[in-house]
Amino acid sequence: MTDTESGGNAAASPLTSSIHDGLKPSLGGALGRLHRLWRRAITNAVAPMDLTESRWSVMVHLFKLGEGISQQCLARALEIEMPSLTRTLNQLEDQALIERRPDPHDRRAHTLWFTGRGRERVTQMEAQIKTVRANICDGLTPEQLDQFAEVITVMENNVRQHLADAKQKESSPS
Repeated sequence: MTDTESGGNAAASPLTSSIHDGLKPSLGGALGRLHRLWRRAITNAVAPMDLTESRWSVMVHLFKLGEGISQQCLARALEIEMPSLTRTLNQLEDQALIERRPDPHDRRAHTLWFTGRGRERVTQMEAQIKTVRANICDGLTPEQLDQFAEVITVMENNVRQHLADAKQKESSPS
């Protein structure tokens, strides 16, 4: 039995293909599906807490970035437009999970803070997310997870550079 027949990946020849070449429709598509499924699993886990995907996502990012960040900073981190973020922040404020405070350095801006109830909720939510992550990563070694994290970080940086280069090319005279 050859290395390729046994599941290994011998030096690729025109007649053999790698695992990533076999992903349909593409590696990017597979990453997108994984991302959507992962988010759906988290949404299902935190649904009893009355948190939609947009709400838990905002709360997780605020938790990870740290309280006191501006709405603009959070919108950039989430890669969403301000009107979408504002709508979600209004919902979280209505649930008494966050509060907006005037930015002491910019009276036009607001900073974001958890309420006591919000801190409790984010702690509960993080426990649920940790359980989901453990289930998703079941069967993978810490080394495999580290390698995967390294690969997707390099790929993300490459995409960001590609987009920056394309933007630069568009704006420079030919």
